Amino acid sequence: MGMATRRGSYDWRFDTGRLCLDLVATGAGSPGAADPLDRPEGLADWLVAAGAVPPGTPLDVVDDHWLLRFRQLRSAVDRLLTAQLGGRPADGALERVNALAAGAPPGLCAVRARNGALVRGLSAAPGCTALLAAVARDAVELLTDPVALAGLRRCEGDHCRRVYLDTSRGRRRRWCSSEVCGNRERVARHRRRHTDPAGASPERPGGAET
Repeated sequence: MGMATRRGSYDWRFDTGRLCLDLVATGAGSPGAADPLDRPEGLADWLVAAGAVPPGTPLDVVDDHWLLRFRQLRSAVDRLLTAQLGGRPADGALERVNALAAGAPPGLCAVRARNGALVRGLSAAPGCTALLAAVARDAVELLTDPVALAGLRRCEGDHCRRVYLDTSRGRRRRWCSSEVCGNRERVARHRRRHTDPAGASPERPGGAET
């Protein structure tokens, strides 16, 4: 379930199930945690790690302007998701996401890898607007898909506010990552049992810790 990617000095997690949710997750760390998208280099690294562009794509043009626009999109999608989970509108954020989604995403092409296999490539160097459009379109597709929306969840882990898609059997997944937030809760529960057995939280039945 999900994956973690380390590139250089960056540790990325991709537990959410969607590109747009992965972008929002970069700003959903613990209170006081550093924002991993605090420098253009971090954004360039994330774009490759998240699969928004193929490995090896030149991203030397990523600058503070790109960073500002992606963080604005992140905030808008986050507001939309929070509104969706709370059953209320977020029209200002919706207008921003729709405007960005109207742009043309990067053109794709198939290219030969060294081993002769066809791999995904881009027909031209990606621009900021095109990559914003790719992420914004993913958000629009998610928000207009009733089946996907039915699985939208907020992580129950302490100090975690990641939003993810629950595709588990029975849709009883409680955490963005069983290995991270789920493990933290299991450790905390173990400690409670040894310090205050009477006050320990009961186990959830039937695989609720997926």
